[in-house]
Amino acid sequence: MSSTEPDLAEGRTGELVSGLEAFLSAEWGRPVRVSNPTSSSAGARRNNVLFDADDGRERLGLVATIMPNSQIQLNPMGAEAAMRDLARKAGVPVPRLYATCLDSSYVGGPFFVSERVEGETVPRRVLRLVHERGIGELVAGQLGGALGRLHAIDPGLAPADLIDPGPGNPAEVALQWAGDAFGQLLEPRPALALGLRWLERELPGELPERSVIHGDVRNGNLIVGADGLRALLDWEGSKRHGDPMEDLAWASLRMWRFRYDDQEIGGFAGRAPFVSGYQSSGGAFDEERFHWWKVLGTLRWALGLAGQTAAHLDGRFVSIVMAASGRRVPELEWDLLMLIRPRCPAEPG
Repeated sequence: MSSTEPDLAEGRTGELVSGLEAFLSAEWGRPVRVSNPTSSSAGARRNNVLFDADDGRERLGLVATIMPNSQIQLNPMGAEAAMRDLARKAGVPVPRLYATCLDSSYVGGPFFVSERVEGETVPRRVLRLVHERGIGELVAGQLGGALGRLHAIDPGLAPADLIDPGPGNPAEVALQWAGDAFGQLLEPRPALALGLRWLERELPGELPERSVIHGDVRNGNLIVGADGLRALLDWEGSKRHGDPMEDLAWASLRMWRFRYDDQEIGGFAGRAPFVSGYQSSGGAFDEERFHWWKVLGTLRWALGLAGQTAAHLDGRFVSIVMAASGRRVPELEWDLLMLIRPRCPAEPG
């Protein structure tokens, strides 16, 4: 992972090193020395610390993913770690997991330790590499293939405490959340209201079968190298029984293209290699459900950013970063209107 900040706070560094050494030594049954801790800029909700671990037999490059506040946790870290292992065994590119710790006393929160995979994670750097190397279609196809393998996993094998939308239609559950979030807006947003009505009118029916899904597949949660996709990161929002088209559609939002607006999948490439990779791994692509989830994802992101601004304004979470989130809402309203406008039969979605 190439996006790092050079130093941690001096006092915090000592605590992290001693905590990691104590845990890994106990876990592996031999003394472990930790060195070169570096904070990674990857990840907004959790702290990611890159470090080297030497147990006298080998020296490993590792990453500790730490949840500093259980109140912002989506899945329990134990469930997330187990889901990562399950996906890796199914052939999804996921960094190898070495250990999981639910005891907050070591580093200030529950955490897991995984292998450090080299490559780019910052979206603009990822896209620079991809376009300089001419591997956009390769990455899109690899990502589609990874999701096909993920969605083929029997949900019954997933951790029991993983997020589960319940026995009903996942689209209905997502739409209910959107309606509730819309009702909490501080000001009228006609474009979002129109999008909500469209989603209600076009709600897809029940799925023949549901799948394990990642929940946040996008440019920004990937590690990419010169050989293409190396890892899919941030499994904290994984679900046991989801709609596979939710994963595919989320990856296609314009917000994840970073100015390469004509390249639908993450700014890498168009839809065709992505879908081809998905189908080659056994996935069944449903264009109508894909489009519905793309509209829902755009609305959901707009509501999320508007909610962050509201939290700043009403004093729940005073932060200039939260306040600034609202500046992107009109952009997403435009995206939403473009997605639901009537189209000519030959016009792409």
